[in-house]
Amino acid sequence: MTANAPACALPELQASVQQNCHIADALHAGNYTLCVYLLKMREFYRWERGLPFQHPLANDSVGEWLRERESLWASLESADFGPVRIGETEFDPFDSVGINAALDAHGLTYSGGIGAAGKPHFFLGRLHRQHRHHDYTVYIADREYARDLGAPPAMAQGRTIWLRRESLKRFLWEKLEEWRWTRADNAMARAIAGYDFPADVEGALEAMTEAELDSALLHEIGEVEAGRRLGPDWEALLADLPRSRLELLLRAVRDHLADSLTTLPALLAPERSASLHFWFANLNGLRKTLWPGIETAYRAWLESEKTHALAAALEAGQRHWPALADEALRLYREQGLEAREAITRLLEANPL
Repeated sequence: MTANAPACALPELQASVQQNCHIADALHAGNYTLCVYLLKMREFYRWERGLPFQHPLANDSVGEWLRERESLWASLESADFGPVRIGETEFDPFDSVGINAALDAHGLTYSGGIGAAGKPHFFLGRLHRQHRHHDYTVYIADREYARDLGAPPAMAQGRTIWLRRESLKRFLWEKLEEWRWTRADNAMARAIAGYDFPADVEGALEAMTEAELDSALLHEIGEVEAGRRLGPDWEALLADLPRSRLELLLRAVRDHLADSLTTLPALLAPERSASLHFWFANLNGLRKTLWPGIETAYRAWLESEKTHALAAALEAGQRHWPALADEALRLYREQGLEAREAITRLLEANPL
């Protein structure tokens, strides 16, 4: 600790951040489908208990914990987020810059922000490393001391990016467990086949985490670049449409724009094939609906092992997604929220 660093009592700090996580979950945990909710709750239980990934979970114990957690959430539905106190200073829980400046000397990192559907996310973790990537500051956390149910593996605010190694590893484990229910011959199977899971589950999961940590960084950089290109009107539009189908459509367009800028160009390299399969394993919902052509190009790659069709689809996306976003913004600027139906029709009528 440096001479000027404020005192930091980890248990108290951990409890205050976790309380805000509980409040966020009280408001938004019900947004998941039942299947996804139960899977996430099992892994949340595993995290709280500090259990290894392959440790069998007793259904009775998980069920009792789940009932207690839902009772806690019910008691917090009207609660306000509390400040984050470090030494004698109280910070707004969304002041990630100020909180991290105070935590740097303690080997900790923190993030508080708003994700999809207006859901707040908070986490406190041990700082694994911090570095500059071009003109971005990247915090990589490993052990997590406080987290919410969603626990996004990566988030960006301005030119600061947080990568959460433990959350990413748990996300990958969830995907592996989900695939094991059916063992379908699909993109997830091909992603898993890129690692030696049959011989060494822990080693394979570690290797996959390292690979996908880089993919997550690429996506977050793409998100920042897309946000800079789209400007503040895009964020204003999203803020006016919480938990709506149009918000999901707009987020899908932005995701495709971000991945067209940074993620997919890198994943087309031959040594990144496992990560490219994993990208397609997670192409679902409206993202898949809006870009059927990339799925066609993926099947062509599987048949020929050549990336020509994928490169062509990516080039088309690099033209299409900015133009589509610009047209949506034009409608919003001209008509405000009266343009909601017109923007919805625009996006639904222009898949690529």
